[in-house]
Amino acid sequence: MSILTTRIDRASAEYAAASETMTAKLTELDGEHAKALAGGGDKYVARHHARGKLLPRERIELLLDPDSPFLELSPLAAWGTEFPVGASVVTGIGVVEGVECVIVANDPTVRGGTSNPWTLRKSLRANDIAMQNRLPLISLVESGGADLPTQKEVFIPGGRLFRDLTRLSAAGIPTIALVFGNSTAGGAYIPGMSDHVVMIEQRSKVFLAGPPLVKMATGEESDDETLGGAEMHARTSGLADHLAVDEHDALRIGRDIVRRLNWRKKGPVPSPVVREPRHDPDELLGIVPEDLRTPFDPREVIARVVDDSDFDEFKPLYGSSLVTGWAQVHGFPVGILANARGVLFNEESQKATQFIQLANRADTPLLFLHNTTGYMVGREYEERGMIKHGAMMINAVSNSTVPHISILLGASYGAGHYGMCGRAYDPRFLFAWPSAKSAVMGGAQLAGVVSIVGRAAAEARGQAFDEAADEAMRAAIENQIEAESLPMFLSGRLYDDGVIDPRDTRTVVGMCLSAVATTPIEGAEGFGVFRM
Repeated sequence: MSILTTRIDRASAEYAAASETMTAKLTELDGEHAKALAGGGDKYVARHHARGKLLPRERIELLLDPDSPFLELSPLAAWGTEFPVGASVVTGIGVVEGVECVIVANDPTVRGGTSNPWTLRKSLRANDIAMQNRLPLISLVESGGADLPTQKEVFIPGGRLFRDLTRLSAAGIPTIALVFGNSTAGGAYIPGMSDHVVMIEQRSKVFLAGPPLVKMATGEESDDETLGGAEMHARTSGLADHLAVDEHDALRIGRDIVRRLNWRKKGPVPSPVVREPRHDPDELLGIVPEDLRTPFDPREVIARVVDDSDFDEFKPLYGSSLVTGWAQVHGFPVGILANARGVLFNEESQKATQFIQLANRADTPLLFLHNTTGYMVGREYEERGMIKHGAMMINAVSNSTVPHISILLGASYGAGHYGMCGRAYDPRFLFAWPSAKSAVMGGAQLAGVVSIVGRAAAEARGQAFDEAADEAMRAAIENQIEAESLPMFLSGRLYDDGVIDPRDTRTVVGMCLSAVATTPIEGAEGFGVFRM
């Protein structure tokens, strides 16, 4: 056993400053999460309750096994846009009758649960997670369909929602729709394309066109209930497989459906004995410095995440700016790659490539802990083959077939973001700490590059260089890059699956590893050509 020790000094000024900064960021994050929890606001929440209806998270809580966790995904979707935080839908992973499921629940208190462009992206991300990890998909439906003012951004790509449902079914992954209210127009195909459908008496309304549109199109007079009510679909059309008397009954039936799926996980079984880390997870608040240019030891994070703080480091004396090694989290085996001093040199790239190959040979998932400014630049490193060595690492990440989980702790800049399995490289899950930043490069560096190019251009034209204008330009660029590299901005655009409290890292990673173990884990048999 290789038990990690700690050098954290909770009495130090550095620890206190880092902890204070992180706590302030968490307070700000809580405020933004509260906006998502508030849905459409007090007025619409009260009106919804007055109709005897449950809110989406209340439905989810009753659907899940008692006292089981719910890993909410993309709660900050649409942050910083014209749309409400949360994007009028709740998505996540929870346990129903002992089965891990992806749950998608419309929030009818936000514009009737209609789908805007961010609702669509968030729902499609949930579908991807269900497919990649072989997780049953449960849709808690109550939506007026597309948000019409934004239909140009929703209608055409929105067809993928229905394609996903049929592909999940074809892959043998169960799809279940519990209809709590309207599921109209294109939304009617959600129950129409699900394997199991539950509707509620006098509540569920499912039709391709409502009474007004039917009147306009055909001249036919009808009402909601006869046109698309739950009883009609249960007795006449056959669209409803089960007819519930109320919302609680629908959720009970939904649980019964999952119980009868005879669902089995096909991945590795976790170790029966799980030991908590030997070091206090609360100390994760003070590990990342306020200034991300100050390095920190990622072993301090690993020691508070992995079982028993037991970590077998791989090549500890070689390429020391990247920490690699083997551990378990909640009994599941995992290989870890963690940036130690930001920059990835030639040796770190080669070390990562070998480690990723070994993980694939051993069918072991990989956890990437980001704090990198990218691959090293300069003549010496170019001559030593920095491009081809970085390409080797990216090649390995790209073609690795074991599940990847990424967590952005600090900086995640440039091609280093790619080599550490950023969003474009399809990690099964990607989360960020409130301290994280991600961009093509740091704001000061980018502003400096633009300034140098501008100065050279002025000299080439024989013009005087405007120092005052340059200073203003640099400040503007730095401010822009700073704002656009922050985790809430990136999470709002679904470039991660959520911004998490550092103290929850072990729980989040454990739930992700359990989810990926629902599907067989098989390493790659081959990679692309490595330039040696």
